[in-house]
Amino acid sequence: MTQRRARKQPSEAHDILNARGAARTDALEKANEDLKAAQAELQRRWQYLAEAQRLSHSGTFGWKVDSGELLWSDETYRILGFTRETNPTLDLVFDRIHPDDRERLRRLRDLATKDGMDLDDEHRLQMPDGVIKYVHVVAHAGSDSSGNREYIGVVSDITERKRAEDERQTLSRDLKESNARLEEAQRVAHVGHWEWDLETGEVIWSDETYRIFGLKPQERAMNLAMVRQMVHPEDREALYSGVDVEIDVGVHPVAEFRIVTPSGEVRTVHAITSKLWSAMPGDPDNKVSGKARRLFGTVQDITDRKRAEEERQVLYRELQESKASLDEGQRVAHVGSWVWDIEKNHVTYSDEYYRIFGLSREKGPIDIATVREMIHPEDRDYVFRTAEEAIRYGERAECEHRILRPNGEIRIVHSLGDLKKDESGRPYQMFGVSQDITDRKLAEQTLRRSQFYLSEGERLAHMGSWASRDLGIHWSEDLNIYWSDEVYKIYGLDPKNGTPNLEQYLATVHRLDRASMTETLKTMHEQRCGCDVTTRIVRPDGEIRYVRCVGIPVVEDGVFQGFHGTTMDVTEQELLTRELRREQAYLAEAQSFTHAGSWACNLLTREIFHSSDENARLYGFDPSQGPIPFNLYYNAILPEDERIIRGKLENAIHAGADYEVEFRVRRPDGTIGFLHGIGHHNPSQEVGEYFGITIDITDRKRAEEERERLRRLEADLAHINRVNMMGELAAALAHEIKQPIAASITSANALLRWLAHDPPDLERARAAAARIEQDGNRAAGVIDSLQSFYRTGTPVECHIVDVKEIIGEMTVLLRVEADRHSIKIHPELEADTPKTRANRVQLQQVFMNLMLNAIEAMKDTGGELTIRSCANPEGRLIVSISDTGIGLPAESTEQIFDPFHTTKPQGTGMGLTITRSIVESYGGRVWATANQVAGATFHLILPGETETHL
Repeated sequence: MTQRRARKQPSEAHDILNARGAARTDALEKANEDLKAAQAELQRRWQYLAEAQRLSHSGTFGWKVDSGELLWSDETYRILGFTRETNPTLDLVFDRIHPDDRERLRRLRDLATKDGMDLDDEHRLQMPDGVIKYVHVVAHAGSDSSGNREYIGVVSDITERKRAEDERQTLSRDLKESNARLEEAQRVAHVGHWEWDLETGEVIWSDETYRIFGLKPQERAMNLAMVRQMVHPEDREALYSGVDVEIDVGVHPVAEFRIVTPSGEVRTVHAITSKLWSAMPGDPDNKVSGKARRLFGTVQDITDRKRAEEERQVLYRELQESKASLDEGQRVAHVGSWVWDIEKNHVTYSDEYYRIFGLSREKGPIDIATVREMIHPEDRDYVFRTAEEAIRYGERAECEHRILRPNGEIRIVHSLGDLKKDESGRPYQMFGVSQDITDRKLAEQTLRRSQFYLSEGERLAHMGSWASRDLGIHWSEDLNIYWSDEVYKIYGLDPKNGTPNLEQYLATVHRLDRASMTETLKTMHEQRCGCDVTTRIVRPDGEIRYVRCVGIPVVEDGVFQGFHGTTMDVTEQELLTRELRREQAYLAEAQSFTHAGSWACNLLTREIFHSSDENARLYGFDPSQGPIPFNLYYNAILPEDERIIRGKLENAIHAGADYEVEFRVRRPDGTIGFLHGIGHHNPSQEVGEYFGITIDITDRKRAEEERERLRRLEADLAHINRVNMMGELAAALAHEIKQPIAASITSANALLRWLAHDPPDLERARAAAARIEQDGNRAAGVIDSLQSFYRTGTPVECHIVDVKEIIGEMTVLLRVEADRHSIKIHPELEADTPKTRANRVQLQQVFMNLMLNAIEAMKDTGGELTIRSCANPEGRLIVSISDTGIGLPAESTEQIFDPFHTTKPQGTGMGLTITRSIVESYGGRVWATANQVAGATFHLILPGETETHL
């Protein structure tokens, strides 16, 4: 019994699984049928989806959980890919399971072992040959006769079903895409489809049909009454009465009628009924009555086509009229036609052809021989050779040639000839036209000459022309731009490479100007406005040029056509302009710094042509208030000065000469200013026209007064300083005078001895006398220098002096004083030390002051006094006097040059002040620095002898 029950259970399970498989198969068949029905419903052009496989390959198995024993049917062996001789085990089964599903199945096996739950799972198998199978496993947990748990189940190969499901999904996706393409095709072609149920009056429209009738797609359900209402009233009765008759006789109705859309627009449509159904698929009765119950068709919007047909009819009428005007057109255009019968070698010519050749039809017809003779001899062979080659190769004949009219006039003709061929391709006729292009040729020659002149002018002016047909109309990559040859040259580009596109053009613009140029182009495009901009470009060789681009919009008959413009290389002008602006700025700044203003006016008419801002400020006026009239300037002059300069101005105008005046003005704030005016008259100018400068000399006037006062004070102080130094220099001067006197006495004794010889030695006596004279002059020179050094009121006379000589004199003069204090004097004077223009006595005073200060600083300790001289790179004289004394005071070194500043108990504090005053009066400079070890160094710099101090 147990065996029967065991046999019965797999049988029942097998029946159950077969039933389930059949149910799944039925469901799959139903899904495929629905898919095919849906596809047929949306598009009848597609084939019905192939019927899915109905057979389900299933095998049975048994699994004893405790022992792991497996029992398989033959189908199970086949599904799992094992032979019958194989002893089935769970390890073999898991080896077959796909790696990605294996772990999940192991967990499912463990749960089944533990809980004894039923199994229902789909997973993949990977066969030894790499083939992937899909299986569906269903098993029921039970117990065997021993009470041990066992599973009885069915494994089904559902690979084909899986593939069918994948195919169904693919077909569904393709069907949707096809439907979308169909809808798009209908929209583009303005063709919609419809269905009409004759019994219910229900009408089904596609989206495009709704659009054709002026409705939103699927806006509302349609019926016959609604459609009938939208048909034009004049077409309604004829349309529907005709359709009824055609349906009755089984004919597919075709109609063309007008409709009125909800917006009131009248449109013309063409409707075709392509299908008549007496019974529909899926009809429950599925009976054929013999009479159509449902219609399917298309409707196309042919409004544009109808309008085109009407236009073609109008064009046809116009063509007929134009044929009547052809002869007149040929006459006006100087175009004659001809037909050449190649087989008969006969040509028929139009009236205008006769006129072109200077002939008259009334004088008789012409033939090829006549035409040949009238062709210019130099062109004759070329013309007929062109015709023969066209016939030989089956091509169009085209040539330009000259003809000789009977009156001797030469005309230029352009001829075109097209071949007509028979069915075999053999040409039998040539139809052509000949146009008198003499006037055009002359115009072309004139145009070429003008273009040459224009091109040459562009080259000389560095100016090219350009045009754009897209800018302002259609934004494109190249903006459809034309460049003349000169524009290519300006940008350093090769015309053979073609006009650059927008990106390439902007790449030539300097990176700092690129954004503004891009904005300019966008503004021109959006606002259709002109431009006048100057930008920098970078040529391919790296050279930077300045380019001015001017563009103007072109409007013809009120219609915008694009832009024309010019491109100019303005590098030189731009650089000059920038230089001029820079110089003007420098001039204005210089005028502001120097308080000098420029002007130009006519002193007779009192018309001002130019007045700088600084000129207005000199008179106390605000230049920002606008132009200032002549009278305001002139009336600001003080009356007592105006009477003086009026006479000078009148004399200068009368003589056409320049003038120079100084005067005072009263400014609006009440202050008095001193001005110096210089006017220059060019003989080529009008009488009274002057240009010049006005300088504010108020500070200079006051400085001159102060300098004069200080000069007198300095002269007095210098005299006092020199007198104060006289006592200190007495011993040195006595030594200096004593030397030449002692030398003179020695030479005199020698002279007496040479004269006492018998006979007297006159040569040696004469040499001794010369030495006496030289020593006497030397002593006199020392006395003269001393007198001039201490004389007051002596005029300052400047000469080229050798600083090395003065330093040598002061070294000799101060040597005794230096030796008295154990001070060594070291002159280090370079041979190329430049000379300078100065007063010798004043320079003596400068060096004496500085050297005495150095000796004073070292009198308690002794030391070294070093004097150096050289030339700087600019050729100026540099002298430094260094000592190793007590050094400079702790406070600022600049204070030692201040008047009355002294560190000596008996000092006046004016020695260094006078020294600086003398040096600066020659355009020089004096300063002091502390030495690194000990002492201080005084430096002075003076102009070289070639410099002039202003």
